[in-house]
Amino acid sequence: MSTLADRLNPLSWLQALRAARADAGAGTERVPIHDWQGPTAGQAPRIAGFDTALVWCTLGLLALGLVMVYSASVALPDSPKYARYSSTFFLSRHAFALALACVAALVVVQIPVNQWERWAPWLFVVALLLLALVLVPGIGKGVNGARRWLPLGVMNFQPSELAKLGMAMYAASYMVRKMEVKERFFQAVWPMAVALAVIGLLLLAEPDMGAFVVIALVALGILFLGGVNGRMFFLSFTVLLAAFAAMIALSPFRRERILAFLDPWDPVYAKGKGYQLTHSLIAIGRGEFSGQGLGGSIEKLHYLPEAHTDFLMAVIGEELGFIGMACVIVAFFWLTRRIFVIGRQAVVLDRVFAGLMVQGIGIWFGGQALINMGVNLGALPTKGLTLPLLSYGGSAILMNMIALAIVLRVDIENRQLMRGGRA
Repeated sequence: MSTLADRLNPLSWLQALRAARADAGAGTERVPIHDWQGPTAGQAPRIAGFDTALVWCTLGLLALGLVMVYSASVALPDSPKYARYSSTFFLSRHAFALALACVAALVVVQIPVNQWERWAPWLFVVALLLLALVLVPGIGKGVNGARRWLPLGVMNFQPSELAKLGMAMYAASYMVRKMEVKERFFQAVWPMAVALAVIGLLLLAEPDMGAFVVIALVALGILFLGGVNGRMFFLSFTVLLAAFAAMIALSPFRRERILAFLDPWDPVYAKGKGYQLTHSLIAIGRGEFSGQGLGGSIEKLHYLPEAHTDFLMAVIGEELGFIGMACVIVAFFWLTRRIFVIGRQAVVLDRVFAGLMVQGIGIWFGGQALINMGVNLGALPTKGLTLPLLSYGGSAILMNMIALAIVLRVDIENRQLMRGGRA
Protein backbone atom coordinates (compact mmCIF):
# COMPACT_ATOMS: atom_id res chain seq x y z
CA MET A 1 0.00 0.00 0.00
CA SER A 2 1.39 3.41 -0.94
CA THR A 3 2.12 5.92 1.78
CA LEU A 4 0.76 9.46 1.98
CA ALA A 5 4.16 10.82 0.94
CA ASP A 6 4.18 8.54 -2.13
CA ARG A 7 0.75 9.78 -3.21
CA LEU A 8 1.66 13.44 -2.77
CA ASN A 9 5.14 13.42 -4.34
CA PRO A 10 5.28 14.18 -8.06
CA LEU A 11 8.48 12.13 -8.22
CA SER A 12 6.46 9.03 -7.39
CA TRP A 13 4.26 9.76 -10.40
CA LEU A 14 7.37 10.24 -12.54
CA GLN A 15 8.75 6.88 -11.43
CA ALA A 16 5.42 5.23 -12.20
CA LEU A 17 5.48 6.87 -15.64
CA ARG A 18 8.97 5.53 -16.31
CA ALA A 19 7.89 2.05 -15.22
CA ALA A 20 4.87 2.22 -17.53
CA ARG A 21 7.11 3.21 -20.43
CA ALA A 22 9.47 0.31 -19.73
CA ASP A 23 6.60 -2.20 -19.53
CA ALA A 24 4.98 -0.96 -22.71
CA GLY A 25 7.88 -2.10 -24.90
CA ALA A 26 8.82 -1.03 -28.37
CA GLY A 27 5.59 -2.09 -30.04
CA THR A 28 3.19 0.14 -28.13
CA GLU A 29 2.54 3.84 -28.09
CA ARG A 30 4.68 5.83 -25.64
CA VAL A 31 3.40 8.61 -23.40
CA PRO A 32 3.91 11.71 -25.59
CA ILE A 33 5.91 14.05 -23.37
CA HIS A 34 9.09 14.44 -25.41
CA ASP A 35 7.56 13.11 -28.64
CA TRP A 36 5.11 15.95 -29.31
CA GLN A 37 6.44 18.14 -32.08
CA GLY A 38 4.21 21.19 -31.50
CA PRO A 39 1.88 22.92 -33.96
CA THR A 40 1.95 22.05 -37.64
CA ALA A 41 3.07 24.43 -40.35
CA GLY A 42 0.87 27.50 -40.66
CA GLN A 43 -0.62 27.00 -37.19
CA ALA A 44 0.17 29.60 -34.51
CA PRO A 45 1.85 28.22 -31.39
CA ARG A 46 -0.36 28.17 -28.31
CA ILE A 47 2.41 28.27 -25.74
CA ALA A 48 3.92 31.66 -24.91
CA GLY A 49 7.66 32.07 -24.54
CA PHE A 50 7.50 32.74 -20.80
CA ASP A 51 5.01 33.23 -17.97
CA THR A 52 3.97 36.86 -18.41
CA ALA A 53 1.55 36.71 -15.47
CA LEU A 54 4.41 35.73 -13.15
CA VAL A 55 6.45 38.69 -14.40
CA TRP A 56 3.60 41.16 -13.95
CA CYS A 57 2.79 39.89 -10.46
CA THR A 58 6.43 40.30 -9.47
CA LEU A 59 6.64 43.81 -10.94
CA GLY A 60 3.42 44.77 -9.18
CA LEU A 61 4.77 43.66 -5.80
CA LEU A 62 8.06 45.49 -6.45
CA ALA A 63 6.21 48.70 -7.35
CA LEU A 64 4.03 48.48 -4.25
CA GLY A 65 7.11 47.83 -2.14
CA LEU A 66 8.86 50.91 -3.54
CA VAL A 67 5.87 53.12 -2.69
CA MET A 68 5.40 51.65 0.78
CA VAL A 69 9.11 51.77 1.68
CA TYR A 70 9.07 55.50 0.90
CA SER A 71 5.88 56.01 2.88
CA ALA A 72 7.22 54.05 5.87
CA SER A 73 10.65 55.74 5.90
CA VAL A 74 9.88 59.36 4.92
CA ALA A 75 9.63 60.50 8.55
CA LEU A 76 12.71 58.63 9.84
CA PRO A 77 15.08 61.66 9.51
CA ASP A 78 13.06 63.34 12.28
CA SER A 79 14.67 60.85 14.68
CA PRO A 80 18.17 61.64 16.04
CA LYS A 81 19.25 58.17 14.92
CA TYR A 82 18.61 59.07 11.25
CA ALA A 83 19.12 62.84 11.48
CA ARG A 84 21.93 62.84 8.89
CA TYR A 85 19.73 61.15 6.27
CA SER A 86 17.40 62.91 3.86
CA SER A 87 13.71 62.03 3.61
CA THR A 88 14.39 60.19 0.33
CA PHE A 89 17.48 58.31 1.53
CA PHE A 90 15.79 54.92 1.91
CA LEU A 91 13.73 55.46 -1.24
CA SER A 92 16.82 56.12 -3.36
CA ARG A 93 18.70 53.17 -1.85
CA HIS A 94 15.73 50.86 -2.41
CA ALA A 95 15.31 52.11 -6.00
CA PHE A 96 19.01 51.46 -6.65
CA ALA A 97 18.65 47.93 -5.23
CA LEU A 98 15.63 47.34 -7.49
CA ALA A 99 17.52 48.52 -10.57
CA LEU A 100 20.53 46.33 -9.71
CA ALA A 101 18.26 43.35 -9.02
CA CYS A 102 16.42 43.75 -12.33
CA VAL A 103 19.72 43.88 -14.26
CA ALA A 104 20.95 40.79 -12.39
CA ALA A 105 17.67 39.00 -13.16
CA LEU A 106 18.01 39.78 -16.88
CA VAL A 107 21.49 38.25 -16.84
CA VAL A 108 20.53 35.19 -14.77
CA VAL A 109 17.54 34.32 -16.94
CA GLN A 110 19.99 33.72 -19.83
CA ILE A 111 21.84 30.95 -17.92
CA PRO A 112 20.68 27.37 -18.70
CA VAL A 113 19.38 25.34 -15.78
CA ASN A 114 21.89 22.53 -16.36
CA GLN A 115 24.63 25.06 -15.61
CA TRP A 116 23.04 25.81 -12.23
CA GLU A 117 22.93 22.08 -11.54
CA ARG A 118 26.70 21.90 -12.01
CA TRP A 119 27.24 24.97 -9.85
CA ALA A 120 24.83 23.95 -7.05
CA PRO A 121 27.33 22.30 -4.62
CA TRP A 122 29.87 25.10 -5.11
CA LEU A 123 27.27 27.80 -4.58
CA PHE A 124 26.34 26.15 -1.30
CA VAL A 125 30.01 26.06 -0.24
CA VAL A 126 30.38 29.77 -1.12
CA ALA A 127 27.31 30.55 1.02
CA LEU A 128 28.85 28.68 3.97
CA LEU A 129 32.14 30.53 3.59
CA LEU A 130 30.38 33.90 3.51
CA LEU A 131 28.34 32.98 6.58
CA ALA A 132 31.60 32.19 8.38
CA LEU A 133 33.27 35.34 7.06
CA VAL A 134 30.52 37.58 8.42
CA LEU A 135 31.41 36.42 11.96
CA VAL A 136 35.02 37.59 11.66
CA PRO A 137 35.58 40.81 13.66
CA GLY A 138 36.39 43.73 11.41
CA ILE A 139 34.79 42.12 8.36
CA GLY A 140 31.18 41.48 9.29
CA LYS A 141 28.95 44.46 10.07
CA GLY A 142 26.81 44.45 13.20
CA VAL A 143 23.45 46.20 13.54
CA ASN A 144 21.26 46.15 16.69
CA GLY A 145 23.37 43.41 18.27
CA ALA A 146 23.35 41.10 15.24
CA ARG A 147 26.29 40.52 12.89
CA ARG A 148 24.69 39.54 9.57
CA TRP A 149 26.09 41.79 6.84
CA LEU A 150 29.19 42.18 4.69
CA PRO A 151 29.79 45.83 3.68
CA LEU A 152 30.36 46.01 -0.08
CA GLY A 153 30.30 49.76 -0.59
CA VAL A 154 27.22 50.03 -2.79
CA MET A 155 25.20 47.84 -0.39
CA ASN A 156 25.47 45.67 2.69
CA PHE A 157 25.21 42.05 1.55
CA GLN A 158 23.50 39.50 3.79
CA PRO A 159 24.96 36.01 3.18
CA SER A 160 21.89 34.31 4.67
CA GLU A 161 19.91 35.42 1.60
CA LEU A 162 22.40 33.63 -0.65
CA ALA A 163 22.23 30.62 1.68
CA LYS A 164 18.46 30.30 1.04
CA LEU A 165 19.02 29.98 -2.70
CA GLY A 166 22.11 27.85 -2.12
CA MET A 167 20.13 25.41 0.02
CA ALA A 168 17.34 25.12 -2.58
CA MET A 169 19.90 24.28 -5.27
CA TYR A 170 22.07 22.01 -3.14
CA ALA A 171 19.14 20.02 -1.72
CA ALA A 172 17.69 19.53 -5.22
CA SER A 173 21.06 18.43 -6.57
CA TYR A 174 21.57 16.17 -3.56
CA MET A 175 18.21 14.43 -4.03
CA VAL A 176 18.93 13.81 -7.73
CA ARG A 177 22.27 12.22 -6.84
CA LYS A 178 20.74 10.16 -3.99
CA MET A 179 17.59 9.08 -5.84
CA GLU A 180 18.54 5.40 -5.77
CA VAL A 181 19.12 5.31 -2.00
CA LYS A 182 16.39 7.69 -0.82
CA GLU A 183 14.82 4.93 1.31
CA ARG A 184 17.98 4.50 3.41
CA PHE A 185 18.37 6.98 6.27
CA PHE A 186 22.14 7.12 6.64
CA GLN A 187 22.75 7.41 2.91
CA ALA A 188 19.87 9.74 2.02
CA VAL A 189 19.06 11.92 5.05
CA TRP A 190 22.07 11.93 7.34
CA PRO A 191 24.47 13.91 5.06
CA MET A 192 21.79 16.57 4.47
CA ALA A 193 21.19 16.76 8.23
CA VAL A 194 24.90 17.44 8.77
CA ALA A 195 24.89 20.21 6.14
CA LEU A 196 21.80 21.77 7.74
CA ALA A 197 23.41 21.56 11.19
CA VAL A 198 26.54 23.40 9.97
CA ILE A 199 24.54 26.19 8.35
CA GLY A 200 22.35 26.35 11.46
CA LEU A 201 25.31 26.83 13.78
CA LEU A 202 26.65 29.65 11.60
CA LEU A 203 23.27 31.40 11.45
CA LEU A 204 22.60 31.06 15.16
CA ALA A 205 26.02 32.59 15.88
CA GLU A 206 24.98 35.82 14.10
CA PRO A 207 22.20 35.34 15.48
CA ASP A 208 19.59 34.88 12.72
CA MET A 209 17.14 32.21 13.79
CA GLY A 210 14.52 33.48 11.32
CA ALA A 211 16.74 32.71 8.32
CA PHE A 212 17.57 29.30 9.79
CA VAL A 213 13.84 28.50 10.07
CA VAL A 214 13.32 29.36 6.38
CA ILE A 215 16.37 27.36 5.25
CA ALA A 216 15.28 24.37 7.35
CA LEU A 217 11.81 24.55 5.75
CA VAL A 218 13.39 24.57 2.28
CA ALA A 219 15.62 21.58 3.06
CA LEU A 220 12.84 19.49 4.62
CA GLY A 221 10.41 20.43 1.87
CA ILE A 222 12.77 19.28 -0.88
CA LEU A 223 13.48 16.04 1.01
CA PHE A 224 9.74 15.37 1.18
CA LEU A 225 9.07 16.31 -2.45
CA GLY A 226 12.10 14.27 -3.50
CA GLY A 227 10.43 11.12 -2.20
CA VAL A 228 12.31 10.43 1.03
CA ASN A 229 10.61 7.72 3.09
CA GLY A 230 7.70 9.22 5.04
CA ARG A 231 8.79 7.80 8.40
CA MET A 232 12.30 9.19 7.98
CA PHE A 233 10.87 12.56 6.97
CA PHE A 234 8.64 12.82 10.02
CA LEU A 235 11.52 11.65 12.22
CA SER A 236 13.73 14.40 10.77
CA PHE A 237 10.94 16.95 11.26
CA THR A 238 10.48 15.87 14.89
CA VAL A 239 14.21 16.11 15.60
CA LEU A 240 14.37 19.59 14.06
CA LEU A 241 11.31 20.72 16.02
CA ALA A 242 12.89 19.43 19.22
CA ALA A 243 16.09 21.31 18.38
CA PHE A 244 14.15 24.57 17.96
CA ALA A 245 12.36 23.96 21.26
CA ALA A 246 15.70 23.36 23.00
CA MET A 247 17.15 26.59 21.53
CA ILE A 248 14.20 28.55 22.91
CA ALA A 249 14.31 26.84 26.31
CA LEU A 250 18.07 27.35 26.73
CA SER A 251 18.10 30.98 25.58
CA PRO A 252 16.61 33.55 28.02
CA PHE A 253 16.36 36.08 25.15
CA ARG A 254 14.30 33.75 22.94
CA ARG A 255 12.25 32.46 25.87
CA GLU A 256 11.32 36.01 26.85
CA ARG A 257 10.33 36.76 23.26
CA ILE A 258 7.96 33.75 23.24
CA LEU A 259 6.39 34.88 26.54
CA ALA A 260 5.96 38.38 25.14
CA PHE A 261 4.29 36.92 22.05
CA LEU A 262 1.79 35.04 24.21
CA ASP A 263 0.74 38.22 26.05
CA PRO A 264 2.24 41.33 24.42
CA TRP A 265 -0.07 43.68 26.36
CA ASP A 266 1.35 42.54 29.72
CA PRO A 267 2.99 45.63 31.32
CA VAL A 268 6.13 43.53 31.79
CA TYR A 269 6.52 43.11 28.03
CA ALA A 270 4.53 46.00 26.49
CA LYS A 271 7.53 48.35 26.57
CA GLY A 272 10.11 45.63 25.92
CA LYS A 273 9.89 42.42 23.91
CA GLY A 274 6.21 42.99 23.12
CA TYR A 275 6.62 46.61 22.00
CA GLN A 276 6.92 45.86 18.27
CA LEU A 277 3.97 43.49 18.27
CA THR A 278 1.64 45.80 20.18
CA HIS A 279 2.32 48.72 17.84
CA SER A 280 1.97 46.46 14.80
CA LEU A 281 -1.48 45.42 16.03
CA ILE A 282 -2.39 49.05 16.72
CA ALA A 283 -1.36 50.00 13.18
CA ILE A 284 -3.41 47.22 11.60
CA GLY A 285 -6.36 48.02 13.83
CA ARG A 286 -6.28 51.68 12.78
CA GLY A 287 -6.41 50.65 9.13
CA GLU A 288 -9.84 49.01 9.47
CA PHE A 289 -11.34 48.10 6.07
CA SER A 290 -10.06 50.73 3.62
CA GLY A 291 -7.14 52.25 5.57
CA GLN A 292 -6.14 55.75 6.60
CA GLY A 293 -4.90 56.57 3.09
CA LEU A 294 -1.42 56.46 1.59
CA GLY A 295 0.92 58.39 3.88
CA GLY A 296 -1.63 58.52 6.69
CA SER A 297 0.11 56.12 9.08
CA ILE A 298 0.71 57.35 12.63
CA GLU A 299 2.59 54.29 13.85
CA LYS A 300 5.42 54.85 11.36
CA LEU A 301 6.19 58.14 13.15
CA HIS A 302 8.77 56.49 15.44
CA TYR A 303 6.25 54.30 17.28
CA LEU A 304 6.70 51.16 15.19
CA PRO A 305 10.36 50.08 14.96
CA GLU A 306 11.64 48.75 11.63
CA ALA A 307 8.51 50.00 9.84
CA HIS A 308 10.23 49.90 6.44
CA THR A 309 11.68 46.39 6.87
CA ASP A 310 10.21 43.72 9.17
CA PHE A 311 6.92 45.52 9.85
CA LEU A 312 6.14 46.97 6.43
CA MET A 313 2.98 44.83 6.34
CA ALA A 314 1.66 46.69 9.39
CA VAL A 315 2.13 50.03 7.60
CA ILE A 316 0.32 48.58 4.56
CA GLY A 317 -2.51 47.56 6.88
CA GLU A 318 -2.72 51.00 8.47
CA GLU A 319 -2.60 52.99 5.24
CA LEU A 320 -4.37 50.64 2.80
CA GLY A 321 -6.50 48.72 5.28
CA PHE A 322 -7.88 45.22 4.97
CA ILE A 323 -8.22 45.69 1.21
CA GLY A 324 -4.51 46.39 0.78
CA MET A 325 -3.43 43.53 3.03
CA ALA A 326 -5.79 41.12 1.29
CA CYS A 327 -4.37 42.08 -2.11
CA VAL A 328 -0.82 41.42 -0.89
CA ILE A 329 -1.80 38.07 0.63
CA VAL A 330 -3.59 36.98 -2.55
CA ALA A 331 -0.61 38.08 -4.67
CA PHE A 332 1.81 36.00 -2.60
CA PHE A 333 -0.54 33.03 -2.62
CA TRP A 334 -0.82 33.19 -6.41
CA LEU A 335 2.93 33.71 -6.84
CA THR A 336 3.81 30.74 -4.62
CA ARG A 337 1.24 28.52 -6.31
CA ARG A 338 2.51 29.48 -9.76
CA ILE A 339 6.10 28.70 -8.76
CA PHE A 340 5.00 25.24 -7.59
CA VAL A 341 3.11 24.63 -10.85
CA ILE A 342 6.28 25.44 -12.83
CA GLY A 343 8.27 23.08 -10.62
CA ARG A 344 5.80 20.24 -11.10
CA GLN A 345 5.82 20.78 -14.86
CA ALA A 346 9.60 20.40 -14.81
CA VAL A 347 9.37 17.13 -12.84
CA VAL A 348 6.78 15.72 -15.27
CA LEU A 349 9.14 16.63 -18.12
CA ASP A 350 11.82 14.48 -16.43
CA ARG A 351 13.80 17.52 -15.23
CA VAL A 352 14.01 16.51 -11.57
CA PHE A 353 16.69 18.96 -10.44
CA ALA A 354 14.89 21.94 -11.99
CA GLY A 355 11.56 20.87 -10.53
CA LEU A 356 12.84 20.35 -6.98
CA MET A 357 14.88 23.55 -7.04
CA VAL A 358 11.91 25.64 -8.18
CA GLN A 359 9.63 24.09 -5.57
CA GLY A 360 12.29 24.83 -2.95
CA ILE A 361 12.22 28.48 -4.07
CA GLY A 362 8.44 28.37 -3.75
CA ILE A 363 8.77 27.11 -0.17
CA TRP A 364 11.25 29.94 0.51
CA PHE A 365 8.95 32.69 -0.81
CA GLY A 366 5.73 31.26 0.57
CA GLY A 367 7.22 30.31 3.94
CA GLN A 368 9.00 33.61 4.53
CA ALA A 369 5.96 35.65 3.46
CA LEU A 370 3.75 33.57 5.75
CA ILE A 371 6.09 34.03 8.71
CA ASN A 372 6.41 37.80 8.15
CA MET A 373 2.65 38.24 7.85
CA GLY A 374 2.08 36.03 10.88
CA VAL A 375 4.50 38.15 12.93
CA ASN A 376 2.79 41.38 11.87
CA LEU A 377 -0.63 39.96 12.74
CA GLY A 378 0.49 38.56 16.09
CA ALA A 379 0.01 34.94 15.01
CA LEU A 380 3.73 34.07 15.25
CA PRO A 381 6.59 35.19 17.53
CA THR A 382 8.67 38.13 16.34
CA LYS A 383 11.38 37.18 13.84
CA GLY A 384 13.86 39.28 11.90
CA LEU A 385 12.42 38.31 8.52
CA THR A 386 11.50 40.78 5.81
CA LEU A 387 8.58 40.51 3.39
CA PRO A 388 9.98 39.21 0.07
CA LEU A 389 9.94 41.70 -2.83
CA LEU A 390 8.42 44.47 -0.69
CA SER A 391 10.56 45.25 2.37
CA TYR A 392 13.61 47.50 2.27
CA GLY A 393 16.86 45.57 1.92
CA GLY A 394 19.30 45.47 -0.96
CA SER A 395 20.64 41.92 -0.70
CA ALA A 396 17.17 40.47 -0.05
CA ILE A 397 15.70 42.14 -3.14
CA LEU A 398 18.72 41.09 -5.21
CA MET A 399 18.48 37.41 -4.24
CA ASN A 400 14.67 37.41 -4.56
CA MET A 401 14.94 38.62 -8.14
CA ILE A 402 17.75 36.19 -9.00
CA ALA A 403 15.66 33.31 -7.62
CA LEU A 404 12.60 34.37 -9.63
CA ALA A 405 14.76 34.74 -12.75
CA ILE A 406 15.84 31.11 -12.30
CA VAL A 407 12.19 30.10 -11.94
CA LEU A 408 11.39 31.99 -15.14
CA ARG A 409 14.29 30.25 -16.92
CA VAL A 410 12.91 26.86 -15.86
CA ASP A 411 9.50 27.90 -17.18
CA ILE A 412 11.02 29.00 -20.51
CA GLU A 413 12.80 25.65 -20.89
CA ASN A 414 9.61 23.77 -19.93
CA ARG A 415 7.73 25.57 -22.70
CA GLN A 416 10.49 24.84 -25.20
CA LEU A 417 10.22 21.14 -24.40
CA MET A 418 6.43 21.19 -24.66
CA ARG A 419 6.75 22.75 -28.11
CA GLY A 420 8.95 19.84 -29.14
CA GLY A 421 12.28 21.67 -28.89
CA ARG A 422 15.24 21.24 -26.58
CA ALA A 423 15.85 22.99 -23.27
